[in-house]
Amino acid sequence: MGYTWGWYVVSPWSAKGQTNLAFLLSGLGWTVSLALCAIAVSVVLGLAIALLGLAKHRLVRGVSRVYVEALRSIPMLVMVLWVFYGLPVVLGITLDVFAAGVVALALCDSAFEAEIFRAGIQSIERGQWDGARALGMRWGQAMRRIILPQALKRMTPALTNRAIEIFKMSTLASAVAYVELLQQAKLIASLNFNPIEAYSAVAVIFFVFLWPLVQFTYLLERRLKRDE
Repeated sequence: MGYTWGWYVVSPWSAKGQTNLAFLLSGLGWTVSLALCAIAVSVVLGLAIALLGLAKHRLVRGVSRVYVEALRSIPMLVMVLWVFYGLPVVLGITLDVFAAGVVALALCDSAFEAEIFRAGIQSIERGQWDGARALGMRWGQAMRRIILPQALKRMTPALTNRAIEIFKMSTLASAVAYVELLQQAKLIASLNFNPIEAYSAVAVIFFVFLWPLVQFTYLLERRLKRDE
């Protein structure tokens, strides 16, 4: 049986396509909300894990290393499913689909964020630490006032790339029926029997939404290189 093409189901120039596109774009708002929350949590958690990895105590560094290696090795889709279905059984914690998506994405991404922070902090010259101590600053003060601001400048392109990746990975929350962009496309595809058209529309929407962010990342990288 041949495939029956029907681009009208997502065409903005047809009444049905306009309705379906509006339905898809309503899911985009939930995608953005999920991604932004996951990014915020993962950045904070990643910084905390990175600082633990730089601690003097070997056991603390070991805990940080185990966390990073374990969560970098777990597929994000598996984490989404485990957080939503596994936490109620193992820990008695029940999360709604939005919270489960945020927790799962943040946990996996925080391991990568931690490595970005660790590398950025360690790239700062030792003389900066010596200068901070000469001014009478404690470790925390030196980190907050001198080291971290310089490191953030070097880490910004990598952090921006991770943010873009999280926006794309937010589609995995559709596995637990979170009403985001891909989930809306699944509903359109099931109702109209045109999966190629529906998922192509999702690809175009993501491209239009993320392309400016990608270009901003390139611009930022060039600007930072000139400022070095």
